[in-house]
This record gives sequence, structure tokens and C-alpha cells, in this order.
Amino acid sequence: MDRPLIVYLHGFCSSPASWKSQLLADEMARRGLAGHFACPQLSPVPDEAVASISRLIEAAGGPVTLIGSSLGGHYANHLAETFGLNAILINPAVVDRLDLSLFLGEHANFHSGERFTFSEAHAAQLKAQVRRPTPERYWLMLETGDEVLDCRQAQDFYAGSRQTVLTGGDHSFTKFPDFVSQIIEYAGL
Repeated sequence: MDRPLIVYLHGFCSSPASWKSQLLADEMARRGLAGHFACPQLSPVPDEAVASISRLIEAAGGPVTLIGSSLGGHYANHLAETFGLNAILINPAVVDRLDLSLFLGEHANFHSGERFTFSEAHAAQLKAQVRRPTPERYWLMLETGDEVLDCRQAQDFYAGSRQTVLTGGDHSFTKFPDFVSQIIEYAGL
């Protein structure tokens, strides 16, 4: 069965309870498309996160569109290149350009409070996952007011891709509600 699927990949310290994931899930359900949406809880261990998403992609019954926010954007890039998929990246982490030592140490999930340690081994896993993007696979969505990541790094890394760059906003991508319908259409639903 050719069943298109949107897989939303949340960011570092986030979860399927993120407001963007919930907004997209609600709109998909409102349209009768709830079965075409997945947002798995990602492991804080990068190789485990990629392995679990890979299994989800391999089990899908049709084309998959990835949506990745922040660190989820890094995972979406890696998996889009691995599986030949299209991806929408929202204020993505460009691991190739980041000083990952800034993230070493203990963190808490924003929604569950679950604590985890981000180690040098985890940073090395992320670096090993970096894939040069094939520009036509991506729709890059950025807000220049991102206080966590420098949007210029993503603009440069994804040069040649479709880019929506909005002035202001923040790391959460405040204009996300304005793009939900376009995202669903981009995924062929």
C-alpha cells in the first residue's frame, strides 16, 4: 500500500510533546490523516536515535517525508541522504559547524524532566553522521532571531536548497503555524 508518511524529528532535550509536533499532529488528525504522521521519542544517544528512525522508515508503507527541528534537522539530513528522502529542516543544527563541546554534560528533557548526559562519545557519533546535502531534497525554514543556532550556518550548508528565511522569531520557529498546510502538501498529502 502506497501510504505517504510524515516523520517529525524533535530537537535536543525535546520530545513528541513539542508544540510544533503537536500542532502538526492535530492538523493531520483534523484532516483524517492521523495514520500518516509519526513523531517518535528520540534517544539522547545519536546512533540509537538514527537506528530507531531508520527502522521506522524501513517499515513505512510508502514515501516518507522527514521534518527535523534543531538536532532533528541534523538527523533528517543524515536519513534523507541515506534513504533518498525529502526533508523539511526547521532551524536545523548544522553539526558540521557546531562546537559540540558546548553541549557536553547533563541535560533534562524539556517535557518529561528525564535527565541524560551528553558525552564526547555522543558528540563523535553526531560528527560521524554528517552528510553533505543534496540541495533538491530540502526545504530549509529559518528565523533570523534564532538565539540558539546561527541561521547563516544553515543557509550556507544548504546552499541551493529551497529556503524560507524569515526576519525575527526565535529557535522555536514562531511562524510554524503559518506553514502547516504547506508542509502537509509538500509531503504529498
